[in-house]
Amino acid sequence: MRIPPLPKASLDLTGDKAAKRAVGNRPANVTSPITIDAYNPEWPAMFAKEEAAIRAALGAKALAVEHVGSTAVPGLAAKDRLDIDLIVADPADEDAYVPPLEAAGYFLRTRDPDWYQHRCLWTHDHGVNLHVFGPDCDEYLRHLILRDWLRTHPEDRDRYAAEKHRVAQEHPMDMALYVQGKTRIIIDILKRCGLR
Repeated sequence: MRIPPLPKASLDLTGDKAAKRAVGNRPANVTSPITIDAYNPEWPAMFAKEEAAIRAALGAKALAVEHVGSTAVPGLAAKDRLDIDLIVADPADEDAYVPPLEAAGYFLRTRDPDWYQHRCLWTHDHGVNLHVFGPDCDEYLRHLILRDWLRTHPEDRDRYAAEKHRVAQEHPMDMALYVQGKTRIIIDILKRCGLR
């Protein structure tokens, strides 16, 4: 796997930028406090079910479907929401993948044309964030590298969990500040993975 560079900056999820990236019927703000739950051993099986639905909907258009984020790391506390990365030939070509995913129960909720052409679809209950990227995308590669490192380095996994708990307690109703608050430790761990 190619080693991507460190991210230049985290995605700005605040104010007007958050509103511009929102698609469809989604709440503007967090509606309940951000909670970090103990690792759920059912998360891998939940991912397998979602992966099967995504692959059934898209067939060969799904170039990769990967369980990423904290729910993909055994033993890591997380928000009870799966993060899945879907790789398609061109994320900007929404007509190629959004309609079949909508038929399968995923709905486009985020469009970030200036950030790797990222799109994000949610399930009705927002139990899944389905992130869409193009082939060889730096952010997708960082997701895989971070996931694989945390799976094999329990000291960093536990350090990351502690920081997530701290930031969630500090910003329980602000997802943008929660995400920004985790950036420093993520960068630190990615440096330990060899990213520069």
